[in-house]
Amino acid sequence: MKLKTSKSAIKRIVKVSKNNKIILKKMSAQHRTKGKSKRTMREAMMNFDIARANMKTMKKLIPYK
Repeated sequence: MKLKTSKSAIKRIVKVSKNNKIILKKMSAQHRTKGKSKRTMREAMMNFDIARANMKTMKKLIPYK
């Protein structure tokens, strides 16, 4: 039987690197940006690696990526 991919998880993931690290986008850069500082916006547009503690859970949510 095929496993279902979590659609909410797949929307947040940018890519899976060669070393099997999951790279996510930071939040709060999509809307309501007028009141946020330039520093906050610059940091929010960057990507980051997921923590090792959450890696196993995320692999279950996206089995085919």
